Amino acid sequence: MEAVPSCLSADDHHALDVLNSRYRASLLRHFGRRHSDPTELEDMVQEVFVRLIRRGGVAELANLQAYVFETASSVLKDRLRRSRVRHEAVHESFDPERHADADFSPEDVLSGREQLAHATAALLELPERTRVIFVLRRLEGMRFRDIAVRLGISVSAVEKHMQRAIVHMTRRRD
Repeated sequence: MEAVPSCLSADDHHALDVLNSRYRASLLRHFGRRHSDPTELEDMVQEVFVRLIRRGGVAELANLQAYVFETASSVLKDRLRRSRVRHEAVHESFDPERHADADFSPEDVLSGREQLAHATAALLELPERTRVIFVLRRLEGMRFRDIAVRLGISVSAVEKHMQRAIVHMTRRRD
């Protein structure tokens, strides 16, 4: 969320008071109907106000209500886009019961190192191009199309290399 500028003029304070008294309740309802997380509604209203104050000249706007709700629409779109890009729907909240006090006993560390050594050995058994494609996809998170462009091959070739790598790694794991 954007921070409210600390050096607001008297006009900006007045404009903020007007925005708050006239539009806060209707913006909360507007966002409440369109956004699934009620904990973000106040932040979104505040973001609308910040954008309008930063724009300046709020008092001179001919149709302030339309501008307020157009800005609200923009704030909502930005939030939804940011949520999609960050894959927020698949994030898992921190659960102290489950995530705290991880046991890093010597046995667990040794087991992890052995698993890593086996995975590395299996990866090194792959042909170089297949290995590079697997690493770019699984570790770097690149898309098939981007890998194809980078390596100068077709997307279907990337997919086939990836299938071979997955089959090989699965067999070696089992």
